[in-house]
Amino acid sequence: MIRNFIVLLISPRVGWQYIDDKCYSSQRVLGTFFYPLLAILAISSFVPMIYDSASYTVSSSLMKAIISFSVFMLTYYLCIYLLSGFYPQFTRSSLAMSKLCSYVIYNLAFLILLSILINVLNGEFSPLYFLVLYMPYIAYRGVDFLCVDSDKSIKFVVISSIMMILFPFIIKWLLNKFITF
Repeated sequence: MIRNFIVLLISPRVGWQYIDDKCYSSQRVLGTFFYPLLAILAISSFVPMIYDSASYTVSSSLMKAIISFSVFMLTYYLCIYLLSGFYPQFTRSSLAMSKLCSYVIYNLAFLILLSILINVLNGEFSPLYFLVLYMPYIAYRGVDFLCVDSDKSIKFVVISSIMMILFPFIIKWLLNKFITF
């Protein structure tokens, strides 16, 4: 699955075809790719302690790790729920639902990878924040993978991209508001 993700990053059109050819179930992709990637994200939350040990303590890094993990887990389930509600054709068969889950997983995996890199690199401002704009392109190339009608594809990409980009920021903001550290 790591190979699928690398191919998807290099060439989204070929990557989605490659993912479709491999035909892994969404549960397998979750268990062997998405959850370990979330674990790496949580571990990467402790890296800033190396650069700035005065500002980052173990407890604040632990809270940041929990929030980072929770943000993407909630985003995943919220996106699946809302997209399957807005587009009921995904709930008609288990294959369509599995493809929708894989679509969301791989798009969120790109955002998780960016978050890991931002955690590892020193500094508040990073040009990596602008790479978030590559995710809608990856999502656009995945429309054929999902077999979305061509007249609904742009609307689907816009809705799914907005959800997958904004939900992590909103959820993170809410969790940071309620959890003070």
